[in-house]
Amino acid sequence: MSTATAASQSPTYVRVPSEPRPRFRDLCRMEWIKVASLRATWFVLIAAALATVFINLNGVHSDLQYLDHDLAHPRGITPDGKVWHFVYDPLRRSLSEIAVQLMMLGGSAIGALTMFGEFSTGQIRTTFVAVPKRGSVVAAKVTVLCTITTILAFVVALISFLGGQAMVASRHVGLSITDHDAQIAIAAYTLVVPVSALVGMLFGAIIRNATASIVGVVAFLFLIPAFFGGDKYRWVVELRHLFPGNAESNLTYWTHDPYTSNGRWPASHLHSWAVLVGWTVVSIVTALIVVKKRDA
Repeated sequence: MSTATAASQSPTYVRVPSEPRPRFRDLCRMEWIKVASLRATWFVLIAAALATVFINLNGVHSDLQYLDHDLAHPRGITPDGKVWHFVYDPLRRSLSEIAVQLMMLGGSAIGALTMFGEFSTGQIRTTFVAVPKRGSVVAAKVTVLCTITTILAFVVALISFLGGQAMVASRHVGLSITDHDAQIAIAAYTLVVPVSALVGMLFGAIIRNATASIVGVVAFLFLIPAFFGGDKYRWVVELRHLFPGNAESNLTYWTHDPYTSNGRWPASHLHSWAVLVGWTVVSIVTALIVVKKRDA
């Protein structure tokens, strides 16, 4: 009887199932919630997108009066007896450089925010407790950041190009979207924005301060390249070609205008694509190293 009582009172161990490990799509969903919950993120991106489209379309619209004047009053007669009109660059206005800089600025600011936002508030500690593998967290941030900025930049580039070409189509100076130069330009106009966002994420991971991160990435993307202007020295031009903004400018340059030049030492398309890919790799790898090595 005592043996049965002792056996009935012996402790019973129940195996509690361990919590499943977070999957990568769960991490991406977590990062999406963080981004979507910040109103400032959407305000910056949407405002930059609308301003970019407006600048591009307004620039093309302002050219219409000059195109109409040129069609009505040609500039002269060529030696072979043909009427000479000025050559209109269909890419310079519809995908203007000054407009895409707004998208680059917005993308880089959001990229920096994805890093310094969590580090400055201490929320990153909670994230790393839930997901000890810091590399997975950075990979999820990169995935969500690139997805948002790429889709938005592609929509902006497509609307700007198609809208601009529709306005000049009746003047017979537009480009079709099937044109090889147009496709390259749209791709470059799109991809420079997520590249800028990744550069911003890099500065946010290194500096971890809101003001300093924004100032640093703006100086790198826009101010420092201005110091390498001019075509007097080749080494200065080569350094200028290493910045993302200059790579985008080279890829959107229309080569069929015989009266303009892209400089004495223009970069090739392969070189410009390599610059965009290079900054993408450098930004991701450096951010991974910094996040893994430094304390949260």
